[in-house]
Amino acid sequence: MGEQDAGFFAEFLTSKKGDGRRRDGNSDATSARAGITAQRLRHLDLLLVAKWKILIDAESGIPVDRPIDLLVANPVSFIVQRLLIHKRRDAGKKAQDVLYIHDTLELFGASLDQLRNVWNEEVRPKMAARTANRAMATAELLFGDVTDVIREAARIPQDRRLQPKDVRDAILYGLEEVFGSAVSPNS
Repeated sequence: MGEQDAGFFAEFLTSKKGDGRRRDGNSDATSARAGITAQRLRHLDLLLVAKWKILIDAESGIPVDRPIDLLVANPVSFIVQRLLIHKRRDAGKKAQDVLYIHDTLELFGASLDQLRNVWNEEVRPKMAARTANRAMATAELLFGDVTDVIREAARIPQDRRLQPKDVRDAILYGLEEVFGSAVSPNS
C-alpha cells in the first residue's frame, strides 16, 4: 500500500485449529473472507497477551493524518509463539523463525530484564504449564546444537554476515536471560 518505494505492508492472521488440513486433505494454511486472505497460525492468542502500545504519528516518520495508537505483540509472546509453532512449520519457515527470534532478542537486548518481567508477570501466568514447558523444551532442542535450521537462518540476511554459532549463542544467551536456566546448550 502506498506509492512510496517502502509502502505500508499488512499481514492478516487468524487462529489455526485442528491438524491443519481440510476434509479433502489439502493444507488449511489460509482463510479468505471479504477479499482478505489471512494466514492461519497456532497459538495466536499468545500474541494478544500484554500487548505493547506504540504511537504512530508524523514525527515518527510515518505519514498519517492524525496520531494512531498501534497495538503490537510484545517480544516475549512473539518468541514463545514462534517456539510453539516450530515443529509444524515448513523447513524454510523454521529458519526464518530462528532469524526472527535472533533479531528480536538483538533488538531488545538492552531490555532483557524488562522482557524477563513480561515473561514472569504477564505471559507465563496466562499459559498452561504444559504449553510453557513445551516452549522451553523446543528451545532446548532447537538451540542445543548448531543445526541445519540455524545454518540456514544465518544465510538468510543479505545485508549481514552471520555465523551459525554466533546466531545460536546469541539466542541462547537471550533466552536464558528472559526465561531463566531452563534453556541450556547440549554442548
